[in-house]
Amino acid sequence: MTEPIAIPDSNPSRLDHFLSRSPQFEIRDRTLSNVDDSTIPRKLRTSTSLDLNDCITLDVKNEAKVLVLYTGGTIGMVRNAEGVLAPQPHAMEATIRATINMHDEKYSNLRFQQEIRVRSSKNQDPCLLPLVLPHVPNHKRVIYSIYEYDPLLDSSNMTMDDWITIANDIKNAYEAFDGFVVLHGTDTLAYTASALSFMLEHLGKPVIITGSQIPCFETRSDGRDNFVGALILAGNYNIPEVTVYFRHQLMRGNRTIKVSSEDLDAFDSLNMPPLVKAGIDFEVDYNAIFQPKTIEKFRVHSMLNRNVVLLRLFPSIHSETMAHFLMPPIQGVVLQCYGAGNIPTNRKDILKHIKDAVARGVIILSVTQCSQGGVSPLYETGKALMDVGVLPGCDITPEAALTKLSYVLSKDEWSLEQKREKMQANLAGEITVLNLKAKSRNDKVFLNELEIIQEVAKSLNLTTSEEVKEVEKILFPSILCSAVYKGEIKTIMALNDNGVNWGMSDYDQRTPLHVAASEGKTELVEYLLKNGASVHARDRNNDSPLRCAIDAEHEEVIACLVSCGAHLLIGKSELGEVLCSLARQGKKKRLHCFMLGGANLNVKNLTHQTALHSAVETGRIDIVEYLITQGVKSKEQNLYGQTPLAIATVLRRTEISDMLRAYHGDF
Repeated sequence: MTEPIAIPDSNPSRLDHFLSRSPQFEIRDRTLSNVDDSTIPRKLRTSTSLDLNDCITLDVKNEAKVLVLYTGGTIGMVRNAEGVLAPQPHAMEATIRATINMHDEKYSNLRFQQEIRVRSSKNQDPCLLPLVLPHVPNHKRVIYSIYEYDPLLDSSNMTMDDWITIANDIKNAYEAFDGFVVLHGTDTLAYTASALSFMLEHLGKPVIITGSQIPCFETRSDGRDNFVGALILAGNYNIPEVTVYFRHQLMRGNRTIKVSSEDLDAFDSLNMPPLVKAGIDFEVDYNAIFQPKTIEKFRVHSMLNRNVVLLRLFPSIHSETMAHFLMPPIQGVVLQCYGAGNIPTNRKDILKHIKDAVARGVIILSVTQCSQGGVSPLYETGKALMDVGVLPGCDITPEAALTKLSYVLSKDEWSLEQKREKMQANLAGEITVLNLKAKSRNDKVFLNELEIIQEVAKSLNLTTSEEVKEVEKILFPSILCSAVYKGEIKTIMALNDNGVNWGMSDYDQRTPLHVAASEGKTELVEYLLKNGASVHARDRNNDSPLRCAIDAEHEEVIACLVSCGAHLLIGKSELGEVLCSLARQGKKKRLHCFMLGGANLNVKNLTHQTALHSAVETGRIDIVEYLITQGVKSKEQNLYGQTPLAIATVLRRTEISDMLRAYHGDF
């Protein structure tokens, strides 16, 4: 057994001291959806550490915000008074504060102590400094908040209701954070990852699930590496998927299975390489990231169908056993077959039970019992299942198959035929789909682009494939951005047909979507969004495509991006300064574009001025009129207790004073 390190968890009295200093958690109740009557009722405790959304000094260019949802499991266990590892409520954040490679107290104090003092001066509730990950070269600082569930659960007690709860909590905090980390026990982690991959529809931000075999706070621990790695990835890499980070690998969640109960390499993605390998650097396979093909906002499907079952074939299985597992209320079955999807064809009784169930509307999906590979209708014994209406599951994992079936069956708006079609579709990257276009590199335009790269490599005397790939990595994004800037539709379509990744960025970290948004090319923006471009990508100036469209005043592009879930990535006080500046300059169209992009026109700057205050001060009648038509608050006070009307009165701006009085009566 490993020895505890000398931090609070090994010393109960010290832990009590840290717990006494830790925030008293705010309890947020919720109503469970009652999918499973055995669900243990839980509450979410939101830490009253400094709310990152209220920080007026947050540097969004160099700092990323990550929300950690702690559900339970080995990763957060600490030693109790008897020296036994056990989950302890509220202990995780307190212990992290004393762990120097998980929290930089000096940086947090330097950056946020003034925020704490301001709160104290206003007699607001006391709070602790935010948690900040120590500096990682060439990465943003990760500032994170930990919300934990009460009670903390062993993952073997998790139910579908817990998946729904986690999904809804991510939805509620979605726009406030750059990424999410879910700390989870390992036993059912693959089920949770698979379920969330379907429930979090049109996801645009990273959701990383991790756990450990040894707790974070032990001297020898995989938990610490898993947690820190997940935080870095969630805050710095735009991988908009539900993933699992374990033992230096980031894997697609619905491709991941638990392969060992003892090894630290407890999880693997046997039918798909990892999305990221963590070595000295993070090696990201951007081409493997699942790319959405629709223009839709992020949403959560918070219903699941419990009437599903996982049935594993074995020699001499009883006919009555098959019949029982296919009876109502069962609506979906994941049938684990031999090899490539085979069953004993001499068992006519089994085939009859399956055929009758399919005729009653039960959806049956065939998957393999093997760890690697998938099902195929090429063998006679596998084709027999297809002939009676069983759907081939390709190389889907049993966990993903079961949760996908539960998700699809809960879609009441789909007909039975639509549900069967969706079960065979690649909804969230859960199955391998061969892209024949990507394999046929015979498009003339595409070859021309590759020839340019080859010529550059030749002129630089580069000979190895690794060197050429580095040149391609540098030049190819610029070629993409140039094609978009020039509106070369033929080139763009040829590149897309050959499997190009539209999330690639140039030396300024600008993606083709940034360029299309800046140039007001609405049709190209739609095309890129339908082919996997991300609305949340940021360039070197931390500008998203939405901010580019706003600054260039392209209203149609703004509407398109917002319809795909884009939102402003800017702090409240910084937004207040921008709006006040625009109001002073009389830039009504730009103000309107910010409003279309989701900006609250009532937001205040550091001196508590609103855009209306600034417009009144500078006598911008047209701006005042515009803001009034948008229904802004006209009685807000600035730092000196002045309302816009008071300023207009002092400056003798009669016309503006009359407009404000008419807006809300004579006050």
